[in-house]
Formats: sequence, structure tokens, C-alpha cells
Amino acid sequence: MSDAALSPPEVTRELARDHGLTDEEYDWIVDRLDRTPTFVELGIYSVMWSEHCSYKNSLPLLKTLPQEGDQLLVEVGEENAGLVDIGDGLGVAFKIESHNHPSAVEPYEGAATGVGGIHRDIFTMGARPICALNSLRFGSLERPRVRYLFDGVVRGIGDYGNSFGVPTVAGEVYFDDAYEGNPLVNAMSVGVVEKDGIASAAADEPGCPVYIVGSATGRDGIHGATFASEEISEDSEEDRPSVQVGDPFQEKLLLEASLEALKAGVVAGIQDMGAAGITSSSFEMTASSGTGMDLHLDRVPARESGMTPYEIMLSESQERMLIVCKKGREDELQEIYGKWDLEAQKIGEVTDEHRVRCFWHGEVVADLDPSHLAAGEGAPVYERETERPAYLEDTRSFDAADIDDVPPETAADALLNLLAAPNIASKQWVYEQYDTMVRTNTVVGPGPSDAAVVRVKDTEKGLAVKTDCNGRYVYLHPRRGAQIAVAEAARNVVCAGGRPVAITNCLNFGNPYKPDVYWTFSQAIQGMGDACRALDTPVTGGNVSFYNEHPEGAVFPTPTVGMLGIVDDVRASVTAALQNEGDVLFLITPSTWMHRSEIDGTEYLATVHNRTTGDAPHLDLDEEVAVQNAARALIGDGRVQHAHDVSDGGLAVTLAESVIHADGLGADIDLPGADDHRLDGVLFGEAQSRILVSVRPGDADRVHALVPDDAAAHRIGTVTSGGLRIRVGDDTVIDLDREAIQTPYREAVATAMTAEEPADGPTG
Repeated sequence: MSDAALSPPEVTRELARDHGLTDEEYDWIVDRLDRTPTFVELGIYSVMWSEHCSYKNSLPLLKTLPQEGDQLLVEVGEENAGLVDIGDGLGVAFKIESHNHPSAVEPYEGAATGVGGIHRDIFTMGARPICALNSLRFGSLERPRVRYLFDGVVRGIGDYGNSFGVPTVAGEVYFDDAYEGNPLVNAMSVGVVEKDGIASAAADEPGCPVYIVGSATGRDGIHGATFASEEISEDSEEDRPSVQVGDPFQEKLLLEASLEALKAGVVAGIQDMGAAGITSSSFEMTASSGTGMDLHLDRVPARESGMTPYEIMLSESQERMLIVCKKGREDELQEIYGKWDLEAQKIGEVTDEHRVRCFWHGEVVADLDPSHLAAGEGAPVYERETERPAYLEDTRSFDAADIDDVPPETAADALLNLLAAPNIASKQWVYEQYDTMVRTNTVVGPGPSDAAVVRVKDTEKGLAVKTDCNGRYVYLHPRRGAQIAVAEAARNVVCAGGRPVAITNCLNFGNPYKPDVYWTFSQAIQGMGDACRALDTPVTGGNVSFYNEHPEGAVFPTPTVGMLGIVDDVRASVTAALQNEGDVLFLITPSTWMHRSEIDGTEYLATVHNRTTGDAPHLDLDEEVAVQNAARALIGDGRVQHAHDVSDGGLAVTLAESVIHADGLGADIDLPGADDHRLDGVLFGEAQSRILVSVRPGDADRVHALVPDDAAAHRIGTVTSGGLRIRVGDDTVIDLDREAIQTPYREAVATAMTAEEPADGPTG
């Protein structure tokens, strides 16, 4: 036994503060225990009452989101991930989570372990992961430090995912100074499970033995949950021990062994060891089941000598699970894990006392009521002060009349600038590092489609999946920006031929103790709820990541949406690439408008005029529903050859991308002119609820018959064998060959990353 174990530090109010607990919270603990907590108990409270584990500053608002639907198989928060019924006796488990702080100080391992952790959330439910997605945010690519972070994160995602053997099929990457010093790394996993094989994080039956399976426990990741619940600072580099180290090959073995054990029926309950390790898994399982556990920490396999019970309880070493084994089937469990060359060590048993007791060589080092530590039960819950941010007065005072409209003769130059902007340019440099086709079920991968489509094996069905959020929109109008995040993710799924059914979310915000940050958070939650209700896509769960700040301020508020859609027949999926010369192009819009003049909040305003200001782009949820219904009717009728929604960069970029993704095709476009519309608004405005589609010439007349009255189909052009030509009224404003638009789009990100090697160290 180590000296540290024999003589732990004296627990004081000051030590509690060092653990991230407030004085008031420490007093609550002492009052509840009627004594001073032990050092191990203090560590347990510090992680379980951290924002990362308890949602203490967000839970009341999260409960206002729509969380019910006929297709949902589990309640929000009941299990490790959301679960949706897709028919044929199958369910889809899916979830998105953040690994922002670890990635800020150690980008490779931070991103890699984020991927590993989210996959474990899926297969602990008995589901086999079939695809992965991500959503990434960084500062300007002009800075060496950002290139170092970007390079490390992408390599970490690619190396872990490729080795684990699950395709990374979709994602998004944004760059803005607002993310300087605090990148966002959100990872999503999607898995399929037979409905009669769904596993639960339960510890229902007293007397069942408790096992730890997988990797040995080390000191990596200790206090990772607490680290994720504080702001990034200049001292954060010293928190590298809070970043876990992953082993994808070990995780692959753990996946196969766990699925085999579940199928064999030897598992009564299973829980991933993510944030807070053994602590969170044991306390969450017992709190939800109304039982208790006795845990003998000296039996936990350790890979480092002299580890203390405090370190063992708080370690976030990867590739580990806590399993409640069915009584009498211990030998079978050990045999299965042994076959996969994994250790399964009995460390305790389920009790009926509703206490979690931790023993160290027979001595009790912790004895706590799990309900007192559980989110939504005994853990603190706060409703913070709110204050509308002062900057909104400045941004809302923006008048587009102060910006000169783009002259027709320079519109092409503006388009080329946008195509080279890192937020719009091809992310091939990113996804070519990912294995997008492993397991051979990827129907549409990254690049040519608004959403990825993955085949559900042994059925005709597919899943259309997408991550989406424009943080600039949320910064300028938190409620509408969050509405747009949901609406655009659903629109992307529709464009791929899917029916949106549910979302998971990853809510990335600043410090909730700052009233303006909490006001923004509350507004974004309202907006997300608005859109989910309108589109009938309930929230199945997700993650809140607060404290995304750096010395210069908070990141853009970024409520990332992971959208799940069902494609009834994968053979009918649609991409964003033009398909046939002579096809007719239609723009599907709300019935009351085709063009709008606003350039507020656009990539055009940010890139060409270097201004992030104004309002978020126009969105009316009734209009959005109408346009999505119209597009689904057209695609469902089998007439649509390609579909691509209008988003970043506006209609001109949407048309250019449709040409770029095509094989030797172009487009000849005629748009009506109007004196009351700005040309830059027509070309580059980002008003929502618009979808570009093409149909065969013989099907053109059928389009209007299929589009309902609350939407409109405007015939705007033809697919050609040339480049991109756009006329607005009497003026030809863009006339570019394919190579001219392809070159900046395809080369911008790769050129930025290869012009100068990424910095070889964390200080860049």
C-alpha cells in the first residue's frame, strides 16, 4: 500500500475548491454526510457534481426540449445513447459528444479518445457501430497553432476510426477567429441493434457480481470531467495528464467481446467507463436501478504501480467497461473475454442497500448514496442569471445599404473568393485521411452529398446522417440560429433521399456563470425546441459542453445537431452532383418568395467584406416544412436526379458545387432580375428553405404537379456540358469554366496545410 493511500490529504474547504466545488456545495456534502468526506469521496463528488457529469447548469432548460416520439425506444437519459425504431425489428442507437478541452491541449489523443468514447456509448447498448461523423471548429488557418491543432485532430480521428474499423462518412469543419485557442471537437457514432438484443446500463439484481473488463487502469485522464468543466487558460497545457490515451485495436476487441457476451445472455447490465471512469459507471448504474454496489478497488487491474484508491476511482483510462454479470454465469463471461485476449476481473457485487461502498484492502474509503450524486436527483441544479449580450445592439444595427452591392462585372470574382474560403472549400484534405468505405455499407460518403447514406445490412433501408451548425448564425441570433441548425440538418437529410426522424445534440457554449452566455444558451435551447417540434424530430439525448472560452473570450455559441434520417430504399438515394446533360434545374422555395436581399450573417459578408454582423439569415419554420415536404414528394416520386440545399455562400455556391461534384457537366442559369433586390443578395444571400433539384426533361411538367401550394418550383436553367453561367435579368454576371471554379474549391484547404508544415509542438 502506498504512502499516499495510507495518508491521503486532509479534506478541507480549500481542497474542495481546488476540486471545483463551491463553498455552498461543500457545505451540502458535509450536511448530507453529517461528517467530513474522505479524500476519495471528495474526488467522487468533484467529478459527479461537475458540469460535465451533472448538467447542473443546463438540466432545467434541457427538459424543455421535445423528447417524445412514437419511434423512440428509450427515454432521454435512460441509457447511454438515443435509440430509434426503424422497423424490421431493428433499432438505431446514435449520439454525439464533445472532446473539446482535451483536444485543445493534446489534439491527437483528445480527438482519438473522443471517437473511442462515443463508439463505446453505442455498443454498450448492444448496437454494432456502422458509421461515425464529426463536427469540428478551429481558428484561422493562417495561424501555425491552428494548423497544428487541425492536423492533430484530423489524424487522431482518422487513425482511431480507421484502426477500429468503422467508416467515417460525414462531418463538417468551420474556421473562425472565435474558435482561436478553444477548438471544438464533436464526435458522433451510429449503430444498429436488433430490438430484442438491446442492452441496458442496469444493476437491478442484488447479489450479481460486478466485473471490470478491457484495459488495465492507469493514471491518464484523472479529473478529466472536472477539466472539461472549467475554462481553457494559459495553464491548461499543464492539464495534459487529464487527457486520456486510446488504443483502437483494444477497443475493437472490447467491441467484439462485449457484443458476444450480450448475445450469450451472460450480461445483466453494462456501462461504458467514460468521464469519471469507475465512479460514473458505478454510481449511475446504481442510482437508476435503486440498488448499491460494494467495490474492492485493490482488485482493479492497474498498469502503473502505487496507484491509490482515489486515482483508481477517478481514472479515465480508455477501453474499459463495467459489467454486472448474471449470477452463476461468471465462468462464461470470463471465457468470452479471455477468448478475445481481454481481462475480466471481478471487483464487487450489487447490493440492496442503495449505497456504493469502496474498499481498499478491506478498509472502507468511500460510502455514499448514489442518488445524492446523480444528475437530476441529488446533484445540484441551478438556474443562472440571464442578460442579453451587449454586442447584439451593434450587430443588429447593421444596414446593408452601407455595403456597396457587388457590380455584375465582379460577381465572378466574389464567387471564386467564396469557393476558396475554408468554410466553403472542399474538405477532401480531411476526409481522404478517413476510411469511408470499410464494412462496404457506405452508399454515399463525404463530398458529393448533403448527407451521408449508409446501408442497413440485410434490408433495403439506409440511414441518412448529418452533423450541422453555423455558429455565426447563433452568435447573431441565438434562437433563430439554433432553429437553422436543426432545419438545415433535416434539409440535408431530405436532399439525400431520407426522412428526418430524430436528433442528438452537442451544445458548445462559454461559461454559464456569465449572464450573457447563459441568455444565449437559453435562447438557443428555445430555438432548437421550436425547430424540432415543427419538423417532428425529437431530441434523443446528447451532451452539453460549457466553458469553451480562451483568454480572448468565448467561442461562437455552437449547438451542433446530429440528424438521423431513414431512407426507405438506398437505391433511390440522391447526391448533390448534376447527373445528365439536358436535365432541367428547379429551385424549390416557399410559395411567397424566390429571392431575398439580405446579406446579413453570410459567408459572403465575412469573406469578401470581413464583417460578421447583422441578423441571422431568414427562416420561417412553416416555410421550411413546406419546402422539405415538396422536396420529399419529388424525390419520393423518383424524378429527382440531384438535390442540393442552398446554405453557406448562397445560390451561386450551391450551383457551383453541383457543377464541381458532377462529371464533366455545367449549368446555364437564368434568374429573374428585380430592382428591389441586391445582386449580392440574390447570388450569395443565405436565406433558408431553398433546395436546388434537377429532373429529366420529360419530367419537368410533372414537377409543378407534385409541389404543394405552400411551396413553389421555379424553373431556372439547364444542365450543360460547359461551365457555370448565371444570368440575372439582362446581365450575365457569372461565366466560368469548370476548371476555374474547381481549382480554388479543391485546393484551398490542402494548400493552407501544405504551404507551411503544421507546427511541431503545442505552442506552434
